[in-house]
Amino acid sequence: MPPFNLTSLTPATFILAGIPGMEKFHIWISIPFCSMYLAALLGNGVMLFVIRTERSLHQPMYLFLSMLAIADLMLSTTTLPKMLALFWFSAGEISFGACLTQMFFLHFSFSAESVILLAMAFDRFVAICYPLWYVAVLTHSAVVKTGLLALLRSFCIIFPCIFLLKRLPFCGHNVIQHTYCEHMSIARLACADISINILYGLAVPFAAIVVDVVLIAVSYVLILLALFRLPTRTARHKAFNTCVSHVCVILLFYIPAFFTVLTHRFGQQIPHHIHILLANLYVLFPPLLNPVVYGVRTQQIKEKVMKVFICPKSHLLQE
Repeated sequence: MPPFNLTSLTPATFILAGIPGMEKFHIWISIPFCSMYLAALLGNGVMLFVIRTERSLHQPMYLFLSMLAIADLMLSTTTLPKMLALFWFSAGEISFGACLTQMFFLHFSFSAESVILLAMAFDRFVAICYPLWYVAVLTHSAVVKTGLLALLRSFCIIFPCIFLLKRLPFCGHNVIQHTYCEHMSIARLACADISINILYGLAVPFAAIVVDVVLIAVSYVLILLALFRLPTRTARHKAFNTCVSHVCVILLFYIPAFFTVLTHRFGQQIPHHIHILLANLYVLFPPLLNPVVYGVRTQQIKEKVMKVFICPKSHLLQE
């Protein structure tokens, strides 16, 4: 077993166990996980490239979408490479500092993505309910400030978790029954009272996410009321279509997250390997499906992708 620092009772390393009870299936599980990760990299990369190169997409809605793609890439890249190394090479050893770093960026990217989804809901609210104010309210400066706010809030919420973990003595085993490091899986290895970690880890980040969800819900209630007041069916249909993609992304993001949290806290009857699989899907599904949803549902993005990737090839073939 890796050595422990006897003066601070801080482990030199942790061991990620993977998916308990399914170790012999790690290679097979890694195939869909790796495929989904590569697809997420490709989809979000294409999204960022298209929005960056097409000036017509330099609008608040698409700038928020590019922030979402960056948060998705951070969420998946924080966990998947180490997870695949564990599955393929049994490389489960991770240093204490690297484990805390992974934990920080995992929760940080999730919190930032929640703020971005709230900003996107506000964007749709202003566009539909107060269209004449849209250009004045959602300026490029406002978009940049929103991005900075997402970074600042996420940092302020997650950074204390590092100190809450570093203050704990770790004098028992150092095997984390998970495929990546997250706050409570590390805290449970400590040989001390972790009630503060439990209280903070559940109350503060969860409360912040719940506030985001409530504000998003209020935005869409007001949007629906505004849609019913539009004069024509065509106008209602067009406005509704601009919201469908965002609603799908919201559901893809929050439902797996809340389901994972609730089953982790209250689903004691659910086998542990099911908890771990759900937690892995929670970091894979949003990055994988968000580009697909926006690519399929948003006409402007479909047209620009065709223009950037298809049209140049057709011109070359003609020449």
